[in-house]
Amino acid sequence: MRIDCLQYANWSEKIFRQMRAGGVDAVHVTIAYHETFRETVANFEQWNRWFEQYPDLIMKGQWASDIDVARKTGRTAIFFGFQNPSPMEDDIGLVEILHTLGARFMQLTYNNQSLLATGCYEAEDSGVTRMGRQVIKEMNRVGLVVDMSHSADRSTIEAADISQRPIAITHANPHVWSPALRNKKDDVIRAVTANGGMFGFSLYPHHLKGKSDCSVTDFCEMIARTADTFGVQNLGIGTDLCQDQPDSIVEWMRVGRWTKEIDYGEGSASNAGFPPMPHWFQDNRDFGNIESGLKAVGMSEAEVAAIMGSNWYRFFKDNFGAGAVA
Repeated sequence: MRIDCLQYANWSEKIFRQMRAGGVDAVHVTIAYHETFRETVANFEQWNRWFEQYPDLIMKGQWASDIDVARKTGRTAIFFGFQNPSPMEDDIGLVEILHTLGARFMQLTYNNQSLLATGCYEAEDSGVTRMGRQVIKEMNRVGLVVDMSHSADRSTIEAADISQRPIAITHANPHVWSPALRNKKDDVIRAVTANGGMFGFSLYPHHLKGKSDCSVTDFCEMIARTADTFGVQNLGIGTDLCQDQPDSIVEWMRVGRWTKEIDYGEGSASNAGFPPMPHWFQDNRDFGNIESGLKAVGMSEAEVAAIMGSNWYRFFKDNFGAGAVA
C-alpha cells in the first residue's frame, strides 16, 4: 500500500496515469491555500469533473474503506485538504459543511497568524486562540483532522494537547536533520506522535538536507533515525509534490491576498520559483525508490510497509468519522 499525505500538483491525465504507474493507492491533495468558502466549493466542483473524466484512474476518497475500493479497482483514491483555514472563513458552522463536502484535513495556519493559531513565520507564537480551541473541538466532532504542518512550535504542541483526537503534521522533516524554518523540532514531533498523531516526511527540496541534491540514502537514513526516536507506527510520507506547477503558483501560496510584496519564504529572490526535485523523486512513479531506500538502510519489510502506507491507512480509518468529544 502506498499513500502520499500531501501533493499540490497541476493535475492532469498525465499525473493521474503516473499515480497508477507508481502504484499510489491514495493521495491527500491540497484544494485550498487562501480561498474563501465559495472559491473552495469551485475547487470541489473541478475535482468532481476530473472524477467524471477519469473514472478508471481516480476516485473520491472519504473513508479508509475507499482506499480498499481503489486498490481493488486499480485506481487512486483522492482525499481533500486545506493548507489554511480560510475556507471556513470566520464561521465555525462551515467546519461540518466542509467535512460533508469531502474535506478531511485542515491546517490551522499557513505560515502566518490566523484566527486559529500562529504560523511558523511569525516572530511571536501566542499559541492556539480562543476560536482555535472551539474549532479544534468541532473538527474533532465531525472528523476533520487538525494539520499543523505550517504552524509554529507552541501552537502545534498546544493543538496536540487540546485535541481530543490525534492530529497530524502531514508534510515536514525533523529540524535536527535540516534546520529549515518549516521543519519540526523534536519536542514538537514528540507532542504530536505521543498523542497518536502522524508525522509525514516531505520531499520538498527546501525541507531537505542538501536541498535538491539530497540523496535517497540521506533521506531514508533520516526516516530510520526518526523511527528509532519516536517509533515507526506514527510515521508516513507526505511528499509535498508540486509537479508541473508554474512558478506563479509559489507566489499565490506565499502571498495570497495578505500582502502586496513578494514573500520568498524559505527561498530567496535568486530562486523564487519551485526548486528542482531530487533526481530520485521526480513524480509518482518514483515511490519505489523510497521503498527500496528504506530497505537499504536496514528497515524491515513490516516497517517499510507501515511508513509507505499502512500507518496513514490506520490513521484515516480512526479519524475521518464523527467522534465523541468530552
